[in-house]
Amino acid sequence: MKTLKETYKEEVIPELMKKFNYKSIMQVPKLEKIVINIGLGDIKEDPKSLENAMNDLSIITGQKPVITKAKKSIAAFKLREGANIGCKVTLRADKMYDFAYKLFNVALPRVRDFRGVSKKSFDGRGNYSMGIKEQLIFPEIEYDKIDKIRGMDIIFVTTAESDEEAKELLTLLGMPFQN
Repeated sequence: MKTLKETYKEEVIPELMKKFNYKSIMQVPKLEKIVINIGLGDIKEDPKSLENAMNDLSIITGQKPVITKAKKSIAAFKLREGANIGCKVTLRADKMYDFAYKLFNVALPRVRDFRGVSKKSFDGRGNYSMGIKEQLIFPEIEYDKIDKIRGMDIIFVTTAESDEEAKELLTLLGMPFQN
């Protein structure tokens, strides 16, 4: 069985070169990184929630998360500048491809009533964002060991110039878009 990286090199590059008439292989868009972020709104009431979220994220990605801090104080949210508000992981190279493969082929099909991800979540510069409502769709997370169901944001950063190129790249890599 081929890895996602091998699929990219053998199938995706030639297909994109043909479709968009690239002159050089360096023009072909590629996946640069995947950022997975968990924002915690309940960190004031439950300080241990950050530790649990970081543990879940490290189990899912195989990499140690970084704590994200508030950039400025917001009184309405009872938030002070520099306070811990979540955690994130940036995946590159082989871990990125492994995570993408696992997300497309194992985790997303486990979502109840899954009909594909939205085609409208591109940012205009070739990056794609999606949200997941619960961490339980990943097979590594054991239902009995979690304290609370948490969602996460997953951002696919590509070198594509337009949303059309990025959509084609992600489709060829196996992203299950809605019809």
